[in-house]
Amino acid sequence: MKNFQKIFYSIFAIYVFSCSSENLDAPFKVSSPNNSLIATVSLDSGLPYYSLTFNGTPIVDRSRLGIKTDKLIFSDQLEVIKVKRRSKDKSWKQVWGEQKIIRDNHNELELTLLCKVEKNKMILRFKIFDDGIGFRYEVPRQNQLSEFTILDELTEFNLSEDSPSWWIPAYAYRRYEFLYAKTLISEISRDKFSELVENLNGPRIGPEAVQTPFTTQRKDGTVVTIHEANLANYSSMALKATGTKNLECDLFPWSDGTKVKTSAPMKSPWRTIIVGASPSDIVMSTLTLNLNEPNKLSNTSWIEPGKYIGIWWEMIGTNQSTWGSGPHHGAKTEKVMKYIDFGSEHGFDGVLVEGWNNGWDQNWCCNGEGEDFGFYHPHPDFDHKLVRNYAKEKNIRIVGHHETGTQIENYESQLDSAFAYCKRNGIRVVKTGYVNDGSKNIKRTGADGKIYKEWHHGQYMVEHFRKVLETAAKYEVSIVVHEPIKDTGLRRTYPNMVSREGARGQEFNGFMGINDNNKPNHTTILPFTRLVSSPMDYTSGIFNLTEYRYFAPDNRKINLNHQIPSTISKELALYVVIYAPIQMAADLPENYTGHPAFQFIKDVPTDWEHSICVDGEIGEHITMVRKDIASDDWYLGSISNEKGRELLISLSFLDSDKKYNATIYRDPESGGWKKRPEEVVIENRYVDSSTELNIILPPGGGQAIRFTPEG
Repeated sequence: MKNFQKIFYSIFAIYVFSCSSENLDAPFKVSSPNNSLIATVSLDSGLPYYSLTFNGTPIVDRSRLGIKTDKLIFSDQLEVIKVKRRSKDKSWKQVWGEQKIIRDNHNELELTLLCKVEKNKMILRFKIFDDGIGFRYEVPRQNQLSEFTILDELTEFNLSEDSPSWWIPAYAYRRYEFLYAKTLISEISRDKFSELVENLNGPRIGPEAVQTPFTTQRKDGTVVTIHEANLANYSSMALKATGTKNLECDLFPWSDGTKVKTSAPMKSPWRTIIVGASPSDIVMSTLTLNLNEPNKLSNTSWIEPGKYIGIWWEMIGTNQSTWGSGPHHGAKTEKVMKYIDFGSEHGFDGVLVEGWNNGWDQNWCCNGEGEDFGFYHPHPDFDHKLVRNYAKEKNIRIVGHHETGTQIENYESQLDSAFAYCKRNGIRVVKTGYVNDGSKNIKRTGADGKIYKEWHHGQYMVEHFRKVLETAAKYEVSIVVHEPIKDTGLRRTYPNMVSREGARGQEFNGFMGINDNNKPNHTTILPFTRLVSSPMDYTSGIFNLTEYRYFAPDNRKINLNHQIPSTISKELALYVVIYAPIQMAADLPENYTGHPAFQFIKDVPTDWEHSICVDGEIGEHITMVRKDIASDDWYLGSISNEKGRELLISLSFLDSDKKYNATIYRDPESGGWKKRPEEVVIENRYVDSSTELNIILPPGGGQAIRFTPEG
């Protein structure tokens, strides 16, 4: 193994604690372990501020801190009464992930603030790592303070440069499911905002704000991503645009306009700023995970990464089958058993079954009308006992499906029974769904008996998703969430939170025409934005890229207006580029049968010992390499936007004492997403760590490689 791997795998811990006697009136600085990042915290006339520099260059100018509550002042008239500093250097092992061992190396600054008028206390806590910074607000128990309401959070992100940024709108009807816009930070506002949101297939239904992770790149190449970590018992944060380069924390409100209902002691989520010298640096940031609590599950042996196929694409992609009853119902016993046969023959771990339960025949979509969904009541077409036994015989696990229609109270009333049903039937993974075309359309019955409508991203739903996750863990079930709340690293604490959607995935290539589907650059933006936060269930692996969709199951007529803007080689590369511990081979079995490129999907792992972003530019291209956790094999995925390009990639990540057989899956010459997208060239060559590989990517194309050591 190489030296860096030996260092990486040594587990060590160093803790340093001190109560400082420094001047309580001075600005307080805290630097990253390598001194590249320096945060400065100060008070000006009782108002708290922070700023951030990277290698001596300002990244965040002086920005406001504080929270407003209905009872106590935590925003002004403050003074520092205590300073504590800590340093930590410890490595911890993931249950699954992009890398086996994560190093938590940071310096910490803790400031206790006192309101001069009310004499109440608040703690500002900063942790600064080599890859970024996190800070949060803590309200300790005091003065018999119990319940209180946060009316607003005053956190600002006054970026020092008005740079190009990649963003999707908040307060919009599709939650996170938009194509990314690219504008200057100052252009995310007013008429420009409305114009862009309209172009992104949806009306603006709230303030001018963007979702996180939010990424911007400065002129000197430095990349900054703003997000949050350890979101719990709080509202999720959007970033309010101001028409300048400055952004403000904007918490999704309750229906009564308040932001957070809480009690002391209280800890807010961490506000995170990831900083890298280049786009590649932010891709592998571990800041979010390090700011979450350690694993709370004593037994994780039932959490298993793997690959699955499923009855999904023939409903959402090709339109051949339906979720509901009728002659084309997809989740029929015989059909499910055929999928099980195919999965077993080709070494898959699971089969996803959607439409297996009662409730699909009613008006469940898309305005929260899912009261009839039963989550432990199989449809008459689905013999769950026969399927369960057959799957067990074939060494296949059924991946369950819970579509809620965002009827939260209906789902929560069945949670224990639903997951107990999973436990009885050997279902270890469940895909949940929250389809709803209005983000502020989550129905909640108040204590007064009235119905209120809440935001999908507000505190009500944050707490709901946590409840589902904890209940699933109790019954040893892992969760893949579609239409989720964003990931903020909770998968460290509950590793049964294996994946989620939370962005425009492959499904938009299924039901959208060529004018409205995902574009070739979409998957070259995701690694630098959405994927900075967590794994994604993108559902890659479509081989039939053209002439695949039918108007309806009744007439079987091909709709030629549908084409997936990809190539088979790019679809293969996405298994390496877009990480998830549980990956789907999304196409129909008949499109894989006998296809030589299917071998890559069968081979590629979903759990990794080490991962590296070799090269990349936001919205242009990216090349990822990953080492299998169970062998000495490495895998490479390289993809491009609508432009063709040629990349020279060093293979220095390979072990220097080994030679490798590289099995290459590439697009043909003069190929691409518009020309010969379904053709794949498969070739072999021998390489070693000194090899520089010339990778040619046609427009919208990709390349996937498996490196296997000789002998």
